[in-house]
Amino acid sequence: MKQSKNSPYAVSLLRIRAVTEADAGVVLGLVRKLAEYERLTHLVVATEDDFREALFGPRPAVEAVLAFVGAEPVGFALFFTSFSTFLGRPGLYLEDIFVEPDHRGKGIGKALLKHLAAIARERNYGRMEWAVLDWNEPAIGFYKRLGAQLMDEWTICRLTGPSLEALAEDA
Repeated sequence: MKQSKNSPYAVSLLRIRAVTEADAGVVLGLVRKLAEYERLTHLVVATEDDFREALFGPRPAVEAVLAFVGAEPVGFALFFTSFSTFLGRPGLYLEDIFVEPDHRGKGIGKALLKHLAAIARERNYGRMEWAVLDWNEPAIGFYKRLGAQLMDEWTICRLTGPSLEALAEDA
């Protein structure tokens, strides 16, 4: 099979597919590796059951795809539907994307993002968004080369743990 212009992998070797319930452990393993890369392993408390519920429970909260080289899972992307009030349309929010270190620079991350862009287009979503750590220069450069606009004027806000509980108590 023909090789992609920017990928040393033959198209027949790289495969991307939606996760199945049986993949919950694979997803968790890749999430742990992502957390290690981001120096955030101390924050990972998720279990296989958590992912099974989030992906396949009665009210699925997220979707995910896995990238394979041959039979080996080498990357994933986890995403969910967001909404733009200004566009009046849903969007795709990429929560996490990760490619195994030995497989980086070979077109897998780009293939995962292309796959998600195709999903967004197929569903008539208005945009695709994600966050990147400000110290992750390789990822920032990669995203810019793809045409992504960094939204420097926006700051992510987060409530979790005791802060979330305290605010909920006031409801």
